[in-house]
Amino acid sequence: MSEAAALKKSQDELSILKEEFSAAIATAKDAAALDEVRVSALGKKGRITELLKTLGALAPEIRKERGAALNILKDEISSKLEARQKELSHAELNTRLEKERIDVTLPVRPQPDGRVHPISQTIDEIVTLFGAMGFTVAKGPDIESDYYNFTALNIPPDHPARDMQATFYLPHQGEHPTVLRTQTSPVQIRTMMKEKPPIRVIAPGRTYRCDYDMTHTPMFHQVEGLVIDEKIHMGHLKGCLMDFLRSYFGIKDLPIRFRPSYFPFTEPSAEVDIGCSRKSGELKLGNGGDWLEILGCGMVHPNVLKNCGIDAERYQGFAFGMGVERIAMLKYGIPDLRTFFEADLRWLKHYGFLPLDIPNPALGSNGTTAR
Repeated sequence: MSEAAALKKSQDELSILKEEFSAAIATAKDAAALDEVRVSALGKKGRITELLKTLGALAPEIRKERGAALNILKDEISSKLEARQKELSHAELNTRLEKERIDVTLPVRPQPDGRVHPISQTIDEIVTLFGAMGFTVAKGPDIESDYYNFTALNIPPDHPARDMQATFYLPHQGEHPTVLRTQTSPVQIRTMMKEKPPIRVIAPGRTYRCDYDMTHTPMFHQVEGLVIDEKIHMGHLKGCLMDFLRSYFGIKDLPIRFRPSYFPFTEPSAEVDIGCSRKSGELKLGNGGDWLEILGCGMVHPNVLKNCGIDAERYQGFAFGMGVERIAMLKYGIPDLRTFFEADLRWLKHYGFLPLDIPNPALGSNGTTAR
């Protein structure tokens, strides 16, 4: 047989072999069947392996051509085996997933274990309501310089107002004494020193004083507000707080009065009272002939503006502050402040909120329309 005829016969033989193994690979139904094809083709005694062993007996010219063709065939069959293996593995995984599927569409448990703490919920309500009025949230450190906590707020070292706040003093650091902040007012000072008017912020956060009874704890939460602009007056302060209180408590005609008071950082200053009834020893908010003090406020003292580098001849503003626990206790009927921090899951289950009870300014601070 001539060399050309021998090469032609070899090519035909390899083409038939390729078609045979390709068909076997494509029809293999599982990994075991595919492995049988692999052994039959490429195993130690596989047909392609056996053909490779015969190359040494061929003439050099034929050996070169047939060896190249056999190696190409070997690579093609190996690629097809690998591709089919991936297909079968993917199909097997899909079959397992179908059999082991977990139904994640079960209804929500009627009494989920988790609850949002009343303090977190109340802060969210406050932020939601004031956010609708254009306020942004400002934050500051719990450990404060005596300067930010007192002096910059027009409370010098010998001022009697310092005696009104039982302060936690910390080891002296730097030029000024260090304290656990007694109010979130230092956040107002830091904001006025950092930003230029107009300013409109609220400052929620933890505060600390040496008290502990049914209405006082060493750590509690406050929210203070600050507005600074060129034409701010007492009417803006009253309108802002009246809208907030009536929205927060959900009482459209809630009686509110502003009673003259004194704070060293505001002038004039006022205590804000809301109407209530104490008949039969039960406190009920609304029209009732009695009054309940709820928060303090006033126009920012010019000395405070000057301490923060703001032109007191051009700018003025108002500030206010309230206790988060206090208004939460009034709204949700919680009798003892200390229970907020006792980590009692039974208490939290009773007074806590479901995670989806998100405050909505369109419906009211707690997702219900004002009555």
